[in-house]
Amino acid sequence: MTKKDEIITKIKKAIDELRPYINMDGGDITFIKYEDKIVYVKLLGACQACSFTDETLNNGLYESLKKEIPEIEGVINVKL
Repeated sequence: MTKKDEIITKIKKAIDELRPYINMDGGDITFIKYEDKIVYVKLLGACQACSFTDETLNNGLYESLKKEIPEIEGVINVKL
């Protein structure tokens, strides 16, 4: 397993741990990719139009990921 694969596994685990909280508000989150120290996710459901999207990404997901994976420099919500 490469270093990148290990990081992706940790990212997916962190997302799975936060998912129940996001689901409680009618939303969901999907991992898209990890590239150049940035995590790309897609917020779904109620999270798409929520005014707290940036807070969820920066204070929730990013902070959780940063504790486990110091290499991560940001989280971006991909609008597909």
